[in-house]
Amino acid sequence: MGYTVSLILFVIAFCLAITIGTVHVPIKEMLRIFWGTFFGSHEGIEPMLTTIVLNIRFPRVVLAALVGASLAIAGAAFQGLLKNPLADPYTLGVSSGAAVGAVMTIFLGITIPGLGGFTLPVVSIIAALVTLILVLGFARLVEQSMKMETIILTGIIFSSFLGSILSLMIALTGEELRQIITWLLGSVSMRGWEYIRLIAPFFIFGSAILMWNARELNAMAFGEERAHHLGVNVQARKYWVLASGSLLTGAAVAVSGTIGFIGLVVPHMVRRAWGSDHHHVLPLSMINGASLLIICDLVARTIVSPTELPIGVITALLGAPVFGLILMRQRRERRG
Repeated sequence: MGYTVSLILFVIAFCLAITIGTVHVPIKEMLRIFWGTFFGSHEGIEPMLTTIVLNIRFPRVVLAALVGASLAIAGAAFQGLLKNPLADPYTLGVSSGAAVGAVMTIFLGITIPGLGGFTLPVVSIIAALVTLILVLGFARLVEQSMKMETIILTGIIFSSFLGSILSLMIALTGEELRQIITWLLGSVSMRGWEYIRLIAPFFIFGSAILMWNARELNAMAFGEERAHHLGVNVQARKYWVLASGSLLTGAAVAVSGTIGFIGLVVPHMVRRAWGSDHHHVLPLSMINGASLLIICDLVARTIVSPTELPIGVITALLGAPVFGLILMRQRRERRG
């Protein structure tokens, strides 16, 4: 049932994002354009509509789907590993770390020999992973038991610190200012197939590793000691999950900038609707994360058309109240 509903929502989101815009494209024309692309005939189709669908909206929707899916499945994995519904790449500071890596690459013009265009996501991924290690390490220093609140507060502290580094780079930059601000606000506008090729391999690899660890995430939900008795190599699996989540976050931030709360909202809603089994939570989060970011991007580019809002603004408006509601619910459950 969960997969049927999620896939239907994804198809609806996809069709709306392709057809709605400054130029309306009827669904019938959209289907004809895709049919003609796959079977080699665009006869009777207006060339302008073909250009809009295939060269502008379709790659944008695909990129939004990949970014949303990456952030959602990473958030689901972090929440499962840390047993904390408030954990996600944004609240843990991982997105900020990835943003620092991406902006530093742009600011300093870094190019790693042999990687070429993949330098940006690779540096972003490394920065995301280092940030997560520092956050968890500092949280352990503050409190050996690493309570939920400690980890979240540590993530917020690191996000603030990294935000100041980003502000410093913005203050020092010149011509790159507009590009850096675009990264920080989050956008999938005018990125094209080049950016899809950048994120796709990291998305496939990171998602596959997290899916592979679904059973272990289920076991660790009952505590590390019990998971160890069930035959789980807890330390190794934790590193795999953390590294994969950081890989997905870093690649997403590298191509779209900082987009918050997708990794918080989607896994929480999936668990509420369809349970906590990670064999289903991970893929369902991925599908619904893609749908949600597609819709958020559609709202961002149409709500005040022809002006386009940063997609990060829309996700923050949606996610911040949900964050507050989850926190209130947690407090009430503990008191009860």
